[in-house]
Amino acid sequence: MKRILLALAIITPTLVNAGPASQIAWTPETLKLVKNGNAEKGRQLAESCKSCHGDNGQGIKEEVRDGETLPAIPALAGQVANYTYKQLRDYFNGDRVNDSMSPVAKSLTEQDAADLAAWFKSLPAPENKSGSQDLGKAEKLVSLGENKRVLPACFVCHGANGQGEKMDIPALAGQQVGYFSSTLSAYKNGQRHNDIYSRMRLIAEQLTDEEIKELAQYYQQLK
Repeated sequence: MKRILLALAIITPTLVNAGPASQIAWTPETLKLVKNGNAEKGRQLAESCKSCHGDNGQGIKEEVRDGETLPAIPALAGQVANYTYKQLRDYFNGDRVNDSMSPVAKSLTEQDAADLAAWFKSLPAPENKSGSQDLGKAEKLVSLGENKRVLPACFVCHGANGQGEKMDIPALAGQQVGYFSSTLSAYKNGQRHNDIYSRMRLIAEQLTDEEIKELAQYYQQLK
């Protein structure tokens, strides 16, 4: 408990002067909409998602094909429903931009986004085998953070097992390494900015590229 309070105390002063970067407000009505999302309708809508996100929402790892590196596509299975809903609406509103996802999201209603979020939440999170690499640095950042760089422990927000939190903090367990790395890098260089109160940008800016890669490997192997 002391460690949690310390981490919150470290990050809160920095966030006071930051502003929101999303049009999503978690009103009682919006929370109810997502909570009551229809997973069966979401399953039907998700048929068109399979070609990119996999048959079971497991995502696709980064690969090199004909000399060209194809970016990793995120796993959606088991993701916190509020988070999935928020990302889809951020794409819809233009607060997050992607050549592939923006057109898709703009074709979805708020109810569609809630139904898709409910469906992907119902799927089991991907399971990836643990590698043999030493992930000691990542384990320390996850469990302890680092006060010197104003880095709170990752578990404070994302949970001890990378399961995320029910408001809008994403699950990280099982996420594709390439996507995880590119996402933190995008926060770090400011390309992505739909995190509320800049919380992930402020954290990512303090991480080295090596730490980002190791954190990605750490979370991918969690179950």
